[in-house]
Amino acid sequence: MSQLHTPFRFDYVGSFLRPEALKEARARFAAGEIDRAALTAVEDEAITQLIAKIKALGYHVITDGEFRRSAWHLDFMWGFEGVGHEPTKTGLPFHGEAAMIDDTFLVGPVGPAEHHPFVDHFKFVQGFEDERTVAKQTIPAPAQTLAQFAMPFNWEATSRFYDTREALAADIVGAYVAFGKELYAAGCRNLQFDDCTWGMLADESAPFVFGADEAGLKDIQRAHKDINNAVIDALPDDLVVNTHVCRGNYHSTYASVGAYTPVAEVLFGEEHVGAFYLEFDDERSGGFEPLAAVPDDKQVVLGLITTKRPELEDKESVIERIHEASAYVPLDRLNLSPQCGFASCEIGNKLTADEQWAKLELVKDIAHEVWGAE
Repeated sequence: MSQLHTPFRFDYVGSFLRPEALKEARARFAAGEIDRAALTAVEDEAITQLIAKIKALGYHVITDGEFRRSAWHLDFMWGFEGVGHEPTKTGLPFHGEAAMIDDTFLVGPVGPAEHHPFVDHFKFVQGFEDERTVAKQTIPAPAQTLAQFAMPFNWEATSRFYDTREALAADIVGAYVAFGKELYAAGCRNLQFDDCTWGMLADESAPFVFGADEAGLKDIQRAHKDINNAVIDALPDDLVVNTHVCRGNYHSTYASVGAYTPVAEVLFGEEHVGAFYLEFDDERSGGFEPLAAVPDDKQVVLGLITTKRPELEDKESVIERIHEASAYVPLDRLNLSPQCGFASCEIGNKLTADEQWAKLELVKDIAHEVWGAE
């Protein structure tokens, strides 16, 4: 088992563009033309090739690219007891395009899986660890799962099984802790919570989306922080837990807009993660000033390279922005990555595989120049 720990000076969020052979196999599986074993064989080969490419580029962290998922968050939730889903008719409202991901809702109380499939996903990747690379497992944050079932659009289904959001949160914590302990027993020491809830709470539409006034939104922030912390605090101390804060990433579109300012105090100041992977690729994320709330014992991974557009960023401009951020968090606690994954869902973002790899090459080159990272 590798002893390396995330984050690294040059890093990435986790998902990659799906190769065509994988897309074709998943479509054939959905149509009933191939069985699960045949699909798994194609997934295994695609992930093997992906990891070889990541290693050849010199990165120290490996993932499966989320190649076994249809969406970054929902497949994980489907692994729990009490969670159902069906093809969506309307999708989720993103800016410019509806995100056509499965409607996901409760069909019973939330409970831990007897054996969560993501543990096997991790174990496959772990088999490629070496002295220079470590596997990390990405999952939606507990707060993301709470939001999925506690939001007004899903509460009617949820209220058949829960009278209060607190009772729902308690069961989600139980399911996550059981998963985390199973994952730890399998050898995982690097876990990443992907979390869109903070972007939603920072957006000016938050009062409407959450049905709350300013004081109510602050209570919701604390509830989201508390559920994440409850899981983190129940897991082994040597399991590194970091988080990626996202504003939505579907086919190069986005869901939320707004600086981190409204959530900085609670998110940065009180969440028990080791590092924050943060989006800063365009004006939607605001300035670096909220980083002043990041405590001295936490790291920040600056997402300054966008995965939403194919154009390659100007190297010197990115370096300048890193130094601007260092006015709020010292350079030795900063790292660099793309702002999000390249394919949070199977459809992927609007760039080519070559453009994807050029982005990662740029991240590495900048990290070498700024920090001397190898």
